[in-house]
Amino acid sequence: MFIAVGALPAGLSLIINPDGSGIGLPIDLLSNSPFQNFLIPGIFLFTLNGLLTAVGALFSFTKNKNAGIFGIGLGIILMLWISIQIYFIGLSHFLQHLYFIIGLIEMILGYYLFSKSKSIPKN
Repeated sequence: MFIAVGALPAGLSLIINPDGSGIGLPIDLLSNSPFQNFLIPGIFLFTLNGLLTAVGALFSFTKNKNAGIFGIGLGIILMLWISIQIYFIGLSHFLQHLYFIIGLIEMILGYYLFSKSKSIPKN
């Protein structure tokens, strides 16, 4: 849920203000990327790291049988998000390390939930 709480407002701000002004991101941050503004990254941030992560958290809290698979996928998505970000804008903030580690932990915990759900005999 921690990821969703940050990604939803940040992604929405980038959609509403694609120049990055809503969250204080300079547009020149995108100079080495394929994007002219933050609209597409904002849509991805809002949808993948925001909405889908909130659904994944809900699945975990309600012990949904798909929580493990969601955790694995969302962890991979977060690590890819950070890796792509570093590729285009460089390693510029300690939060990039932190979020990559969170993605790795999310993937590992998702695998744990997935393997645990597979080892429980079905009636």
